[in-house]
Amino acid sequence: MSGLEKALFNLKFTAKQLNRQAAKAGKDELTEKNKLKKAIQQGHADIAKIYAQNAIRKQNERLNLLRLAGRIDAVSSRVQTAVTMRQVTGSMANVVKGMDGAMKAMDLEKISAVMDRFETQFEDLDVATGYYENATSQATAVGTPQDDVDRLMNQVADEAGVEIRQEMDEQAAPTNKTKAGPSEVEEDGLGERLRALRS
Repeated sequence: MSGLEKALFNLKFTAKQLNRQAAKAGKDELTEKNKLKKAIQQGHADIAKIYAQNAIRKQNERLNLLRLAGRIDAVSSRVQTAVTMRQVTGSMANVVKGMDGAMKAMDLEKISAVMDRFETQFEDLDVATGYYENATSQATAVGTPQDDVDRLMNQVADEAGVEIRQEMDEQAAPTNKTKAGPSEVEEDGLGERLRALRS
């Protein structure tokens, strides 16, 4: 762990401690206010004054701790940025070295073959994902009857006092926009890839 990372850890730890102390001061403030209320109800003005002073002191303590935690958190963010930039710079240096090696041994045929293979795999993945999404949506639609869904939505809406009939009618209205589907040639190619993926 480098010096920056240690500093970042210490800053985060300190900010967390300050936030805990601020929360404790907030609880103490509430306790003092409750004591103040009791003392006022019992008619003890001098004791009530002491509790009021304690409550104000705890409130100021909480605010000061929160301010300090905020400042430390801001410094922590800056240190985090520095650590990240250092890591990114190292990664970029490695990438540049790798690209230099690739550029020296550049074989356009190999690059083209790799890109074609990548494209094919990406399309195969797209086909498989589309098939999976279609199967999942059909299984979900079969698994939950629409009447039950509508009944539950109406029941919850009645409990909440909301009228959803109009919104559901608007959503059910068909839109005039139609999406152009793939051509038959594309579908045949995609179907073949799907069969190849299954086997």
